[in-house]
Amino acid sequence: MSELLRKPAGNGGKVHDITIENAKGPKSSDWGYVGFGLYRLKAGETVSEQTGALEVILVMVEGKASISAGGKDFGEQGERMNVFEQLPPHSVYVPSSADWSATATTDCTIGVCTAPGKGGHEARVLPVPEKVTRGKGANTRYIFPIAMEETDVADSLLVTEVFTPPGNWSSYPPHRHDEDNFPDMTYLEETYYHRLNPDQGYGHQRVFTEDGSLDETISMNSHDVVLVPRGHHPCGAPYGYEMYYLNVMAGPMRNWRFKNHPDHDWIAQRDAG
Repeated sequence: MSELLRKPAGNGGKVHDITIENAKGPKSSDWGYVGFGLYRLKAGETVSEQTGALEVILVMVEGKASISAGGKDFGEQGERMNVFEQLPPHSVYVPSSADWSATATTDCTIGVCTAPGKGGHEARVLPVPEKVTRGKGANTRYIFPIAMEETDVADSLLVTEVFTPPGNWSSYPPHRHDEDNFPDMTYLEETYYHRLNPDQGYGHQRVFTEDGSLDETISMNSHDVVLVPRGHHPCGAPYGYEMYYLNVMAGPMRNWRFKNHPDHDWIAQRDAG
């Protein structure tokens, strides 16, 4: 199995706990910014964490929970009971040197997106994002930009959700953001938390560099996470299966600048015309 593919540890509790330390490997030795956790809770269960040196964005992937963070009670968060309802996500920001807790008021799934914090923002409920359509034809997908650079809501984190219809492509044409060369490109590590609908489905993601030093084609199932330390990283949703993913990105700058693969940029240029 590819070291870039992380399987969930069971069906309940904290099923993912990807940290800056345990994300490192032979193909991700420079990993230093992004972490991702995932809780699958039954109604009535409570979890809590300290943020330490990290900032956190809690994403209610599905279900509802009462959330407190940084000494503030934010009440019940969440609206959609199934992620594929495509209702806007509810999210809470938690700064570094703080704590948070969540009590599930229904069965729920909570994404825990982390990156180095700088103390520049207070704990708060983030604005509910509006759905955006991106791409054309079989490259069409639907985006909920939870915390992208257009909004000053975090120190380091960039977080977004993507819904890809059956048979379509996403994160496509292939693109990369693995050089610290602003404004042409920014270095951003990235994780993809995947879901498929129906749940028994699978999807494909290729993570590859132009020089061939990294080239992994990964088949992922619901609740799998794919690490993208560098290179291009397109996804394909097989016919019959809708794909969702929650992206977490972070790097030295909170800006998203990327370049398409030179062999495939013609697709973006054509569609922009």
